[in-house]
Amino acid sequence: MKRDFNWVQSICSLFDKHQLFVGAQKTATWEDSADHLALSFNGEPIFLQEAESTRWQSASAPTVSITRVSDTNSMIVEGEGSFRITAKVVPITEEDSRVHNYGIAKEDCFAHLDLGFKFFSLSNKVNGILGQTYRRDYMIQVKIGVSMPVIGRERDFETSSLLAADCPVAQFKKISYSDDEASLEGLELPSLRCGSRGDGRGVVCKR
Repeated sequence: MKRDFNWVQSICSLFDKHQLFVGAQKTATWEDSADHLALSFNGEPIFLQEAESTRWQSASAPTVSITRVSDTNSMIVEGEGSFRITAKVVPITEEDSRVHNYGIAKEDCFAHLDLGFKFFSLSNKVNGILGQTYRRDYMIQVKIGVSMPVIGRERDFETSSLLAADCPVAQFKKISYSDDEASLEGLELPSLRCGSRGDGRGVVCKR
């Protein structure tokens, strides 16, 4: 039986009319001193000097910034008052491959993202594989014993591309709250960290 390993290679944040892309570049040989981050804003590449504390700020959306937390491969993406994402590019090492039988080839060390999320303002109607867990009325229904559980139906979360918001539960639009609609705005919401499982079968997120 073929094993299907899973890692996060890239993410995209959609807000207002903007698209922010963060990805891990494919690389054969891993070097800590080489930067493997791929960044773009509204389709235009972002070039950050390889030095700790280097900061990029959008001219068209000045509340959005990217700051390096090390010379290479690690950064913080922040939308002021909305979210903070920590992203670090990491490889699958030869030892990882040997222990877990990943079968990593010499031409690709499977560089991928370890991620952390912090949200500052969410609607109580938030949805998505992770988003739904922030609702006040959320109750976990996943079968814990399943090797790669998905919280909900897979087809609810599938999009036509990374930059598309066309899955059935997508709510990418400005929302005006009525008096009787609950909001999580202003609440201090817990942080979330996502990374590959030790056996490579799925991605684990922990608060």
